[in-house]
Amino acid sequence: MSFNEQFDQDGAWRQEFAGRLKLLTKWMDKKSLLNVAVKERLTRLGGQTRADKTVVAFVGDCSSGKSELINAIFFAEYGRSFMPSGSGRTTMCPIEVGFESGLPPTLRLLPIETRLAPHTLMEWRLVQAKWLQIDLVIDDASQLAVSLERVTESQHVSIEYARALGFWNDSNPKHNPPVALDGLVQIPKWRHALVNIAHPLLKQGLVIFDMPGFTTNDDESIPTVKLIAQAHAVVLVLSADTGATRSDLAMWHDYLCVDKNGGKSIESDRGKNGLKGNQIHLVVLNIIDTLWDGLSWTAQIQVQIERQKAEIASLLDLPQSQIIDLSAKRGLLAKITKNKALLQASQLPAFERLLGQGVTALQQQAVHAAVVANIAELKSEADQILYIRRRDLAQQIIELRRLKGESSVVVSHTRNRMAQEQTDFDSSSAQIHAVQSMHYALRAKAIGLLDISALKTELVELLNALKQPGIKLGLKKTYRQAFSRLRQRLYDVQALAVETQNLLDVAFRQINAEFGFSLQAGKSPDLTRHVDDLNLIESSHFQYLGFPNVIRLGQSDYSNRLVRALSERLRVVFDSALGEMDLWNKSIPAQLDTQVRERHQNFARRLKALERMEQAASALDERITELDEQEITQKAIEAKFAGLTSRLLDFQPVAVSADKRFRESPIFAIEAASV
Repeated sequence: MSFNEQFDQDGAWRQEFAGRLKLLTKWMDKKSLLNVAVKERLTRLGGQTRADKTVVAFVGDCSSGKSELINAIFFAEYGRSFMPSGSGRTTMCPIEVGFESGLPPTLRLLPIETRLAPHTLMEWRLVQAKWLQIDLVIDDASQLAVSLERVTESQHVSIEYARALGFWNDSNPKHNPPVALDGLVQIPKWRHALVNIAHPLLKQGLVIFDMPGFTTNDDESIPTVKLIAQAHAVVLVLSADTGATRSDLAMWHDYLCVDKNGGKSIESDRGKNGLKGNQIHLVVLNIIDTLWDGLSWTAQIQVQIERQKAEIASLLDLPQSQIIDLSAKRGLLAKITKNKALLQASQLPAFERLLGQGVTALQQQAVHAAVVANIAELKSEADQILYIRRRDLAQQIIELRRLKGESSVVVSHTRNRMAQEQTDFDSSSAQIHAVQSMHYALRAKAIGLLDISALKTELVELLNALKQPGIKLGLKKTYRQAFSRLRQRLYDVQALAVETQNLLDVAFRQINAEFGFSLQAGKSPDLTRHVDDLNLIESSHFQYLGFPNVIRLGQSDYSNRLVRALSERLRVVFDSALGEMDLWNKSIPAQLDTQVRERHQNFARRLKALERMEQAASALDERITELDEQEITQKAIEAKFAGLTSRLLDFQPVAVSADKRFRESPIFAIEAASV
């Protein structure tokens, strides 16, 4: 299957899974099994299942054919090149192609002079007036192509202005743009381009990044790295006639390799922390048609290509199976002309299969991991409620059968005793409130260690060090110390979570023994993966503090951008850790509230039954019969809940229409009827 077909199938798989999850949620709501913690867990699981965005970034040197490859994979149906492509440097700025509902088809361009202001790209996204907006006519391929040519625009400026914008580096002159006879240099006209079109793949959440070449001496590399870090798949495009250039190797080792082992294979699991912590790396050896000179035998050419792939695999420390040789130009032509033989010769289908398999496997692995983790906790929380109801039913049946044949005086005495038990329960809830107060205090302490103000506090010293005039001695040490403190905050939160769990275990055992509850603190969150994320960020940003950037570090704008970009990435890590802690913390008061409520309802049902028995002797047999029926119903509910959750855990994607199969499946009819 092509990438488009695999992505469509993945979308159908997600749609079916979301349908099953929705039915489970409705059923649990109908059976009163949803408390605050369970609702939160289901909401988060639904969000992870949808995976709103799937980002694929294409990176590589100038003239490697990145844009042509994007055209061949995603936009061949337009009958011509969609993204600007051709000889020389065409991609002058990062191009982000996606779909935002509610917006018309547009090309938005952010002027390059916005670099002079101390604002991040994320902040500029909110200032719509600063972007040049060009309406796109989707049905007119020629108009689309002409409009998108705007991203290739450049301008000639003075060296001073180029230096201010970050395109001129006196300490690294070999990568500076050439100076024309008039003393001016050429730089991009635009800082970032956003393309919004209602393409089927884009509407399903695909986002495509076409990154500019690396040869530009450009200090916008910090946000560029951030864009690449967001991607789920990164495709490094190399030209067959040049192989891996020095700038290609620099990009790979500085930005894509996160450890000494280099790139990760598709089968590997980096961090086990969902979509954001996993990324697949593929390498394309493009423009192989330049080797088809008509003088060499096909076998000779293939031997040459395989030798080059082996050399690239060694340089990048990547399995050779993740390096595909192809001709994007021939592949696009073959798709447009529907030439199957040429398409196979271009090797494009082989790459599409590898990319599609990698992306969908990565996404579905993340969904499966989220399901396994959340369903286990969900079952634990819901099973507590089911256990309480089952136990209360059993107690009521035993209690009423003991009263069978007894006088009305005994029944009245039993009702009075139960009313007193209810009064005693209400008056002895101070212990429960004490546990809640203790938990709230520890929860507030954890939040204080992870909130945004704490993050800013730890970065103040680093920012002050960057603002010092002249050569910044000790900057690397300050940087390392800042990250050490950030890691320590995560360690402190981890220790606090363990302490909280231990205290709750003791308190819950006492409450369970006194009130007959089934409270469980649950395992505290493991924040180890967030520490790993901090280590990755530390290593990827450390390069900006080296000797080549001495002059840039003396510029306040550069330092501010460095700290802003760093802060945004760190905030994602801390927000994620805070979210895990918050979800775990919500389950504690939710359990208490649920079990207290169930106890009150149990008292009310038992008292009402005894009142009915006082009024009529036949009511005892009727009530026992009702409870027997409720017990049978309760067992059916438990079995159904187990079945619904196991279907989510066992759900596997299949290559048929999810909508058709889902609506024709027995589970849909059964659960739709029950809801």
